[in-house]
Amino acid sequence: MRIRAVRFALAMSMGLANSSMGQGMGPQIPLAPPRLKGVASVEEALQQRRSVRSFAVAALDLQDVAQLLWAAQGVTHPEGHRTAPSAGALRPLVVYLVAGNVAGLAPGVYRYQPQEHALVLTQPADARGRLASAALGQASVRDAPAVLVIAAVYARTAQKYGARAERYVHIEVGHAAQNVYLQATARGLGTVLVGAFDDLKVREALGLPADHASLGLMPLGRRAPGAAAAAAAAAATTRPTSASP
Repeated sequence: MRIRAVRFALAMSMGLANSSMGQGMGPQIPLAPPRLKGVASVEEALQQRRSVRSFAVAALDLQDVAQLLWAAQGVTHPEGHRTAPSAGALRPLVVYLVAGNVAGLAPGVYRYQPQEHALVLTQPADARGRLASAALGQASVRDAPAVLVIAAVYARTAQKYGARAERYVHIEVGHAAQNVYLQATARGLGTVLVGAFDDLKVREALGLPADHASLGLMPLGRRAPGAAAAAAAAAATTRPTSASP
């Protein structure tokens, strides 16, 4: 608890300064519009959702990446409403994509721009190795075709809610992460929410602004054959049985 409080205080000390300060930003890369109808129902995605840590070598499609980014923080209404709820509509979350093997997208670190549904390059070259090192050497981070990083600017929420902001921001991360889980499942992909990492090393590896606190890493990819079989077996054991006639 004490360490968490220190991290929160450090993030808050950055105040409401420009959250892109010191971060190079390239031109916008427009993404394909999100698809609003899929082949899996919400109920099916909930039932099939599993944490996946082993991924196939195959590249991710940019359309899949665009859909997952939209699921995390996409805009769903002209007034700016998002796919995930936010306390006071203050929207502290900032989503990054660490791309390594995404068809049609050069390796690098990208920041998702929800209003434009676009990416901007903040750091060229594949950063998955550095990010995996910051995440205690976890293979899922190193080997996944891409990693979605959920960061937050605490000050955006604290300006209204004070010390309570830490709790509200963390709740919001859970909303966004579950959206990504369910969207990935619905598209036949896999992910896992990783919380074991060194905060400072993640910031350095990705070149994040000082007021961006990294709160979750989500490796993304197609499930490795073994992982898919294991998930299917687990789903079969939890599937409700039909009532006897």
